[in-house]
Amino acid sequence: MSIRTYRNITPALGERVYVDPDSLVLGDVEFGDDCSIWPMAVVRGDMHRIRVGARSSIQDGCVLHITHSSEYNQGGFPLIIGDDVTVGHKAILHGCTVGNRVLVGMGAIVMDGAVVEDEVIIAAGTVVTPGKRLESGYVYAGNPAKAMRPLKESEHDFFAYTAGNYVRLKDQYLADSIAQS
Repeated sequence: MSIRTYRNITPALGERVYVDPDSLVLGDVEFGDDCSIWPMAVVRGDMHRIRVGARSSIQDGCVLHITHSSEYNQGGFPLIIGDDVTVGHKAILHGCTVGNRVLVGMGAIVMDGAVVEDEVIIAAGTVVTPGKRLESGYVYAGNPAKAMRPLKESEHDFFAYTAGNYVRLKDQYLADSIAQS
């Protein structure tokens, strides 16, 4: 089963959430309304919490995890993702905070304690190092991540388009699964 209880905590799903049967979601995880979690994604809220805002999409092969609290890391880092976020295929988000209307490119890595402000594009393959802050309104790329340029007006509009596109797609998957029942 793709949704599992861990230590008596079961993931909480908002309205109309699609969790692909070939993904894994466990523990202290909450998804807002209209989220989608695609095949082979792993969302592990086993030692801290994960919160994902409305209309966010976690693409195929993503890994979402946290940083636990220890003597080396007081309090740890939860994973917090805002609304209208698209997380591209095989991205890794680990113990970080991602704002609203963000595109995380394929294969990008966002590490412990990093903060991504609202309206940011993280290019494919980018590595956001621990504790780094990505300011709103820019495209970031590279290893380590660096601001490449300000967002274009069309890119600001793209956040809502991408989120809406995945909401429509997951609605089709939900309708198909109901029809097959």
